[in-house]
Amino acid sequence: MLKNYLKITWRNLLRHKAFSLINIVGLAIGMASSALILLWIQNEISYDQFHVKKDRLYEVYNRSVFDGKLWCWGTTPKVMAKTLKQDYSQVEEVSRTSNGNFLFTVGDKHLNVNGNFTDPGFLTMFSFPLINGNAGTALNNINNIVITQKLSKKLFGNDNAMGKVIKIDSNAYFTVTGVLKDLPNNTQFNFEYLMPWAYLKKIGGDDGGWGNNSVQTWALLKPNVTEAAVNKSIVNITRSHSDIKDIDVFLHPASKWRLYSKFDQKGKVEGGRIETVKIFSLIAAFILLIACINFMNLSTARSEKRAREVGIRKVVGALRGSLIYQFLGESILIALIAGALALLIVQLSMSGFNLLTDKQLYIPYGNPYFWLIALGFIFITGAISGSYPALYLSSFKPVSVLKGTFKAANALITPRKLLVVIQFTFAVVLIICTIIIRQQMKYAQDRDTGYKKNNLVYVMMTGDDEKHYASIKNELLSSGAASAVTKTSAPITQAWSDSWDFLWEGKDISKKIDFNIFNTDGDLVKTMGLKIVAGRDIDVKAYSTDSTALILNETAVKIMGFKDPIGKIVKRGEGTDTKDWHIVGVVKDFILQSPYEPVKAMIIQGPKSWFNVIHFKLNSANTTADNLKRAENVFKKYNPEYPFEYNFIDQEYAKKFGDEQRTGTLASLFAGLTIIISCLGLFGLAAYMAQNRIKEIGVRKVLGASVTGITTLLSKDFLKLVIISLVIASPIAWYFMDKWLNGYTYRITISIWVFVIAALLTMMISIITVSFQAIKAALANPVKSLRSE
Repeated sequence: MLKNYLKITWRNLLRHKAFSLINIVGLAIGMASSALILLWIQNEISYDQFHVKKDRLYEVYNRSVFDGKLWCWGTTPKVMAKTLKQDYSQVEEVSRTSNGNFLFTVGDKHLNVNGNFTDPGFLTMFSFPLINGNAGTALNNINNIVITQKLSKKLFGNDNAMGKVIKIDSNAYFTVTGVLKDLPNNTQFNFEYLMPWAYLKKIGGDDGGWGNNSVQTWALLKPNVTEAAVNKSIVNITRSHSDIKDIDVFLHPASKWRLYSKFDQKGKVEGGRIETVKIFSLIAAFILLIACINFMNLSTARSEKRAREVGIRKVVGALRGSLIYQFLGESILIALIAGALALLIVQLSMSGFNLLTDKQLYIPYGNPYFWLIALGFIFITGAISGSYPALYLSSFKPVSVLKGTFKAANALITPRKLLVVIQFTFAVVLIICTIIIRQQMKYAQDRDTGYKKNNLVYVMMTGDDEKHYASIKNELLSSGAASAVTKTSAPITQAWSDSWDFLWEGKDISKKIDFNIFNTDGDLVKTMGLKIVAGRDIDVKAYSTDSTALILNETAVKIMGFKDPIGKIVKRGEGTDTKDWHIVGVVKDFILQSPYEPVKAMIIQGPKSWFNVIHFKLNSANTTADNLKRAENVFKKYNPEYPFEYNFIDQEYAKKFGDEQRTGTLASLFAGLTIIISCLGLFGLAAYMAQNRIKEIGVRKVLGASVTGITTLLSKDFLKLVIISLVIASPIAWYFMDKWLNGYTYRITISIWVFVIAALLTMMISIITVSFQAIKAALANPVKSLRSE
């Protein structure tokens, strides 16, 4: 019996090649699209879930109210880890991580490398496997270092790195005591080496203050200790060890690090990337559903062709159940063929999809669970696709079929019409969402940054750059490489520091207000192209007191309540550490952080500060390549061992739109695929409709009907369904996109033109799809269609 079913299925596929191809290709595209999305989702939900002790791993967070709003953040004082380990018995182990960038020298190789300072317990807390070395002792000594496979290859080639010595900067030597397997692509950690915290302390990077929240602290709880119990114990840890009385401390579990990063005003987790994961889960489900709907529609559209087969089978004794199994079996076989094609499509598109999503996804062919899941996925797809056709075809009454009185239903509302409406509703929703996402991104990209990005470059200060800064600045200008130079605490595209310990005349001391901090040695306005609203730029050469000068942005002036801020004194610090600063200028707000959010209050401090970055404006009279070559010569002259590594500000600013660009591109891609799958089904239905009405068309042509009239007649029923889809999809898309836009302070208003464009686009595609078959039928010779009459 099974052999008979397979023969019939195979013969049906070959007899109706065009519709078999449409079914298989439609299912394959839907399955491939869903599989790619599911691989992306699997990667997202697996972030840092490979750690053996993940159920006991936590990140330490702070919580406090600023200007009436509750903030939660994941940086802590450096002393937090030590205090947790010593004073709280529920904590088994702690470690801190702090970023570091050093010049690594081995022989004639010089590399600037990013890594982390951390405590010895890090490698026993987290499951980053060591290829060589002992996780428990690798970071015990101050001059030990653990490196990744990738860095080992860069420094030592194929040689064993264990025991080798690396020169760090110009005066320290470290021995390799461990080689880590390269970090997986599903972890938030990003380092090429681990250095002992003891070395950070040696070079002055450690402190015991509770007001400096600058490192990440990780805690491993003892077995059977609950998060709630520890949170209750540590909530007041900052209050009990310092004069800071308004900060709560709590733990954030490893299971939520990646997907849950947003907190409500009660301090409870309320979302984050999980929202994007949910959206793409729905997209994957609906794309697969649309592909299944295609199969259902085409199968039921061919019902008249298989009605006689069903009637004969029933007459000779076939039960409805056996017919259902037969048709389901046909569907699953087609799904199996489509699944093999889908796997090929996924493999061929993987590199492009990885580039698009900025991930390193792959198909785990060697994992037996993958094949079980894949077969289950194919089986379920086949079962869903074949369920309605199987029930529909098996319900035919043999008397009606064999007497020739059976006709497919042509009611006002039929399951087939309903399925077409569902298909196009989802397609239209995706099209509208894609347009709105791109409009929102364009709106933010067109926002005035407040500074001039073009020809603006920055380099990180390394080695002797600080020592020779004055000479570097003078020679950059005199060589013609730059028209302006300034030294700052951070790139102008990033916020590296903030503080709430400022005092000024008239401040309400009951309120805690946080300010972004940016430092400059002068010439900031000239170099960045900022706009002075009041006062002037910081200029130590002309004003000797400007070493303690401040510049405020417009938002800071409003928050501080100054009508005329120039000359006003602002104090920072407490007790003997208090320092007086005086305001010399106000600049127009410029975007330091997210272009989708309001500009935060900012205080720009003068030369009596710390510095990490050199910005310079390239000379517009020369080519970019010529300017960079001249700049490289200057930096190499004073810092010969370090590579000249530069960054363009316009490129760095563009990275702020990375997530939205990826979301928009993915939405566009899957909206396009949804339309393709829907149109494949529409094309097949139109072809069957034209075939079934071929005699009617012939009669109409003999009686004088025009090609246009026949084309309109055959197309209008399908276009009605598309219009219904547009009416249903528009409010659904508006609801979800308005909710999405509410997550942005700086956002667009959804215009009616979005829906008009989506409607015109969908109608145009549908008309082209249906009209092809309609015109083909209208142009056919009526003699051929009526010959049998």
